[in-house]
Amino acid sequence: MVRVLSNKIQKDELKPGDHIYSWRNLYIYAHHGIYVGNGIVIHFTRGPGQETGTGTVLDRFIFSSFPSDPSKTPCPICGDQSKSDGVISSCLECFLYGGELYLFQYGISPAMFLAKARGGTCTLARSDPTEDVLHRAEYLLQNGFGAYNAFKNNCEDFAIYCKTGLIVFTRVSVGRSGQAGSYLAAFDAIASSPLHFLTTGFVGLTAGCGIYCISRIMSDIGVRRDVRKIPVERLVTHSR
Repeated sequence: MVRVLSNKIQKDELKPGDHIYSWRNLYIYAHHGIYVGNGIVIHFTRGPGQETGTGTVLDRFIFSSFPSDPSKTPCPICGDQSKSDGVISSCLECFLYGGELYLFQYGISPAMFLAKARGGTCTLARSDPTEDVLHRAEYLLQNGFGAYNAFKNNCEDFAIYCKTGLIVFTRVSVGRSGQAGSYLAAFDAIASSPLHFLTTGFVGLTAGCGIYCISRIMSDIGVRRDVRKIPVERLVTHSR
C-alpha cells in the first residue's frame, strides 16, 4: 500500500537498469535517469546555449534539471558539472542533488496508474531486459539524444526510451513524458469544463477529475498509437 502513495526506495535497493528520479524545485518537476551500477547514473540534462527547452522564462525556474550552485565544491567523482548538457554520466549523489530517490514503475495496471495522480512516476508500458536498457543508455551517452525540449524530448523521455525503445513519431504531440502529459491533462480538464462546475459542487469536481484521468491515461506511452520501437543506432542516425 505504501508504494501506491510513493515510489521512494533506498539506495541499497537499486539495480542496474533501474529508471530513477528525484524531485526538483518544491516538487514542481522531477529529474530522471538510468542507474547503470557502481553508483553511476546516466541522464539527459539541460545546458546553456544548445538545448531549446520551452523557449520561455519558465525554463529558468521550472525545467532546470541540473541546478547550478557556484559555492558548491566540485564532486571528486564527477568534477564540475554545473554547465554540463546533453547525455551525461554522474554519481548518484550528484544526480540526486540533495533530493530523495524514487523508482519509476513499469507495467503497472490502469487502476494503479490512475491511483498515482501525479504524472511522471509510472507507465503501463513494460520495460525491456536490463541488457537492452543499459546498451541504449551507454550508446546515447556517447552519441547524444538530440536537443532538449521540455514537452517533447526531456530527461523523462530519455529514461523511458532507454527502458522501452519506444519513440513518438508524430511531430504534433508531446513526447513520452508523463510529467508533460499530466500538465496537459490538467489543462484539458480546465479547458473542457466550465470554471464554475470545477469550483462548485461534487458533480463538477468529478467531471474535472474524469477528464484529467482520461487525458493522462491516453497520453501514456503504454497505450498511445503514435509510437514505434526504434533501435538506438537508428534513432541516433535519424536525429543527426
